[in-house]
Amino acid sequence: MAIDKPYRNIPGTTIFDADQARKGYHLNQFCMSLMQAGNRARFKADELSYLSEWPMSEQQRQAVLDRDYNRMLALGGNIYFLAKIFSTDGKSFQHAAALMTGMTQEKYAEMMLAGGRKPEAGNS
Repeated sequence: MAIDKPYRNIPGTTIFDADQARKGYHLNQFCMSLMQAGNRARFKADELSYLSEWPMSEQQRQAVLDRDYNRMLALGGNIYFLAKIFSTDGKSFQHAAALMTGMTQEKYAEMMLAGGRKPEAGNS
């Protein structure tokens, strides 16, 4: 019997729940491995080789290689774990959020300073 998830269809939103946690377990464990300097160095030296050590799906692996954070979220990634990837790349949370919204970092910062995104007419 499926559990009713009233939050399942919020436009533009992926809720990290138990199902997402199960789906993204190995992806998120890979991300957490990047907290250790030696693992960051190994990953930066040969991303594909390091990723092959983790039993994640091919789609998850490709999303990491592409730095497609929205895809990683859809595949079970948790943004706080994914932060380890963009930190390893020397990028800020603001940079990653801008990528995820399709904006430049400057436009993203302006939008956030102006109060954030506003719901589109009819979508509130």
